[in-house]
Amino acid sequence: MASADTLVNAFTTLLVTLDPPGLAPVFLGMTVGMTRIQRRQVAIRGSLIAFGILAIFALLGASLLGTLGISMGAFRIAGGLLLFWIAFEMVFERRQERKEKTSQAAVTVDHIHNIAVFPLALPLIAGPGAISATVLLAGTLSGPWDRALLILVLALSMGLVLAMLLIAERLDRFLGVTGRAILTRLLGVILAALSVQFVVDGVRSAFQL
Repeated sequence: MASADTLVNAFTTLLVTLDPPGLAPVFLGMTVGMTRIQRRQVAIRGSLIAFGILAIFALLGASLLGTLGISMGAFRIAGGLLLFWIAFEMVFERRQERKEKTSQAAVTVDHIHNIAVFPLALPLIAGPGAISATVLLAGTLSGPWDRALLILVLALSMGLVLAMLLIAERLDRFLGVTGRAILTRLLGVILAALSVQFVVDGVRSAFQL
């Protein structure tokens, strides 16, 4: 059974990768002109779809890698490097700009009632970073009980994402530009440290050190 430290590490990794405070202003920009009820529907639907996607990768991600002939050590290294790039973008505030561009481009193409699926669920919530982190964590938490705990951690993380989306207007006003910048950079530094640990674990696993 996974230790408390492992579960806290998993929760921190998912939370930082999902970046709920960073999603709040993007969500507001995507749902301009919607009523509060419509925003709530979009937030709930998008969060549920994203949870379903990440849960599938938590349960089947390792099996899929095995079918493709990719070792978990190799995926840990690749995933850690990807997460480090996301952390780099967060520290230097490039990720928020990219998220906003993604949401703006998608809104002009897709009808408003599909916004919960694209771009909210994919790729803003369950993006490459979140999927990579989920598969990496699934490799660490490999037992049936551990996988159930991982799904629970996923549900808690997604619950916080949903809560942030529901209070997006108040959160954006409370944090302000300076608050968002400080929080994003702090989360980026934490994610960078976690991603380096993934790479170290991957190298040890790949080379049996």
